[in-house]
Amino acid sequence: MDAADLTSCSDVFLRTIEDYGLVGGWSWTFASDEQRWSPGFFRLLGLDPSVVTASYDLFVRLLHPDDRARLASPSAVVQGLASPSATVRLIRPSGELRVLSLLCESRFSPEGRPLSVSGVALDVTDRERLRQAQAAEQRRRQALYLTSYTATYSLDLDLVHHFPAEVAQAHGLSLEEIQVDPFLMLVPEDRGPFRDRGWEMYDRHMRFQGMPRERLANGEVVRFRLVGVPVWSAAGEYRGWTGMKYPVHESGAPAGRADTPEDATMRRALEQAVRGHHLRAARGLLDWSMATLAQAGGLSLSTVRRLEDNIEAQGARSRHKAVTALRQAGIRFIAMDDGAIAVARL
Repeated sequence: MDAADLTSCSDVFLRTIEDYGLVGGWSWTFASDEQRWSPGFFRLLGLDPSVVTASYDLFVRLLHPDDRARLASPSAVVQGLASPSATVRLIRPSGELRVLSLLCESRFSPEGRPLSVSGVALDVTDRERLRQAQAAEQRRRQALYLTSYTATYSLDLDLVHHFPAEVAQAHGLSLEEIQVDPFLMLVPEDRGPFRDRGWEMYDRHMRFQGMPRERLANGEVVRFRLVGVPVWSAAGEYRGWTGMKYPVHESGAPAGRADTPEDATMRRALEQAVRGHHLRAARGLLDWSMATLAQAGGLSLSTVRRLEDNIEAQGARSRHKAVTALRQAGIRFIAMDDGAIAVARL
């Protein structure tokens, strides 16, 4: 695991590993020259926030002399040339050596002027501590199904479905059975149509959603919402599906919850389905120009134009930036059961 993997981790897991002292974030706004470090970043560097002021230059000086060149200089960062990722050795003031995985991202005005930069650092010195944190997160996800019947899953290019073992336990099936055919959890009347539609949408690299009935091991029949979303790399390569299942009332509202469960990987996959016409509709609801969206998302005007012309790769980071900016302005992209995405303003 490295810093790039943090973008698909749950908020619970991120809070957990920050509490462990394994992750921290920083930012630098150029116009005001304001620099901020999270409490976790101060801990990673071994510094006291009450006596030390956040400074990119200070961070670079704490690196091993042989590793400093792996990061852009302060002057280069201000010009928008921050190093996207790097693995470096950090020497804390105590003399302790740590290894950090770094991920950085710059924001630009619509005209291409650098506005700010932000980054995240993950301590990968002790892989065992990180493995333990990941194991704790996995146990949390597994326990979630036994208590609320909510689970995430993935379907890789090898066509094997990866579910927590508790899903099979709750439905009275073997894990091997549902890895090959998860539709065995459905009641026989719903099984065939949903299986055919699910595989069709997978083959077409499209989003799948539905509300079939499933039978639990105790004989109880529960209606679930099933969601499967194609996942793309930043370069536009198809990676398979990520999905989620959770119980709902007959109306389709989540059972026992005030809102729909959300998973970071799932959220990013859903954002990748937002296309140019969705962005144009969202801008129309806000009465935004392309330049306004570019400024709100820290993107260049040409990048927004490429997004709306569907030229950018589906997994491009710029798409997530644009969607985040629109969400913060009150736009919601709502996945419909027929595969469409509705655009609404709060």
